[in-house]
Amino acid sequence: MTKILVIEDEELVRENILDLLAAEDFDTIAATNGRIGVELAVSETPDLILCDLMMPEIDGYGVLTALREESVTATIPFIFLTAKSARGDFRQAMDLGADDYLTKPFTRTELLSAIASRLAKQAILAKQVCTKFEAQIFSPKFHMMEVYLRRTIEERDFQQFLVYYQPIVDIHSGRIIAAESLLRWQHPKLGMVAPTELIPLAESTGLILPISDWVLNKVCQQTKLWYNAGFTDLRVAVNLSAHQLIQPNFSQKIVNLLLSNNLVPDCLELELTENIIMQDINRAISTMKEVNSFGVKIAIDDFGAGYSSLIYLKQLPIHTLKIDRYFIQDIANDSQKAVITTALIQMAHNLNLQTVAEGVETEQELAFLRQYKCDAMQGFLFSCPLPVAEFEKILFAKKRLNV
Repeated sequence: MTKILVIEDEELVRENILDLLAAEDFDTIAATNGRIGVELAVSETPDLILCDLMMPEIDGYGVLTALREESVTATIPFIFLTAKSARGDFRQAMDLGADDYLTKPFTRTELLSAIASRLAKQAILAKQVCTKFEAQIFSPKFHMMEVYLRRTIEERDFQQFLVYYQPIVDIHSGRIIAAESLLRWQHPKLGMVAPTELIPLAESTGLILPISDWVLNKVCQQTKLWYNAGFTDLRVAVNLSAHQLIQPNFSQKIVNLLLSNNLVPDCLELELTENIIMQDINRAISTMKEVNSFGVKIAIDDFGAGYSSLIYLKQLPIHTLKIDRYFIQDIANDSQKAVITTALIQMAHNLNLQTVAEGVETEQELAFLRQYKCDAMQGFLFSCPLPVAEFEKILFAKKRLNV
């Protein structure tokens, strides 16, 4: 049964909403003020939250800000219920990460429609994250991994996590021009946990937020060390999750990381997939423009594998288009893949974007990409993802791609 938390200090309004929801077979929890609401949200983890804006102790803005900072509540759909109808109030609510905003008095139909819409959107997101791993969710191994991961985060034992780096190479000069950072989990009992298990687990449990914060900080620290060693043109990419994009303070986090590490913004690139962007295109555009204004580069990862609208490409402040490995594999012998890939390269260049081909594994694939002027490649043909020490070996040795 769907559980809804109602945070409302006016008793009559609260009781009317609870009666309405009960009549629709929702499981309900009630909080009489913002402080209690935050405590119940963390302890009960409801499926959706309805929250009044003007309340004693903590107002609705404070409640939303607090919940978006907690990993267990960061992605719960949040709908404001308020008598304030000014555009500025609506804008502030949405900027903080609200999913919807209903102005009192609202009708039964309006409330139920808003709830249905938010729950449907959340279900789609959950399906995208978990579809490939539904069988694992009910397995003992999955539950054991979740217990271990939660314990690791609660104890802040981030030494279990490792960041590997895979070189990105300029196809025409052969030089290493960038690297993609990739998360690994070395657990003392589980051993090395595959990324295909770790990332969906972290995403589905909300634990991806503290892990992502650690990765961002670690990458910035390492990139600064390489910058000081003379690799001033090396750009390092970090993958972002949908959960990070909805954080109200995400842009400020990036600024703080750049300042605390004294890092040149141009050295950092943030990678987002099409599907993440399209979940909330307007918020994605707003956040990316803000981050890009600091000088940080933006890349679309796995391009072609998602469902983005080409109409939005011109609105997105992106620097790099990374072509999904599906289109690269056996491209020399697959005419359909060849047509699509050459069109993507041409389109990207027309939009003044750099192109990176992912998953390049053969000389034939490289020759094709070179012929059609793809800018860079990433894949096992040059190097697999490497621990810091191994990556530094090829970096300092100035390893090059054969041209």
